[in-house]
Amino acid sequence: MVRYLKYLTPLLVFLVMVWFLGKGLYLNPRDVPSPLVGKPAPVFSAEDLRSPELQFTSEQMKGKVWILNVWASWCRPCRDEHPLFVELGRKNMVPIVGLNYKDQRDDALQWLRALGDPYFASVYDGDGKVGMDFGVYGVPETYVIDQQGIVRYKHTGPVTAKSLEEKVVKLVKELQG
Repeated sequence: MVRYLKYLTPLLVFLVMVWFLGKGLYLNPRDVPSPLVGKPAPVFSAEDLRSPELQFTSEQMKGKVWILNVWASWCRPCRDEHPLFVELGRKNMVPIVGLNYKDQRDDALQWLRALGDPYFASVYDGDGKVGMDFGVYGVPETYVIDQQGIVRYKHTGPVTAKSLEEKVVKLVKELQG
């Protein structure tokens, strides 16, 4: 029996590894839980994208339900989701703050002129420090933040019409009462 264990143990280890690998292939890599959900959003102050002499601070949003959309002009998926935010911005349902992440200011401004500007405020995060506080590891990312400054939802990757309506807008309406 001991003689067979010598051969059986590596086989069992191999089969367990294959099982975990197989299970992992069916996981969505975008479904990364955020440690911020249910906790206060990072308080930040950063330059306004359009007017660098002005500062935007997250404290300005206290008492409001709002959306933080992290984007960059070099980000192709950001371009895909942007028309949805332009449409949402036209509805004036909820303030959308754009966090321009690790981008060139001129490129970002040109991008907004060409594709539309849905943002209540646009914040410039050229060095990525604000994004780092939010745990951004890729763009786009979208957060719903409630009146008390608590992160209620995080969407990693580009929002789709379906996810925007069924998750983001639905939650915003619930939070607004």
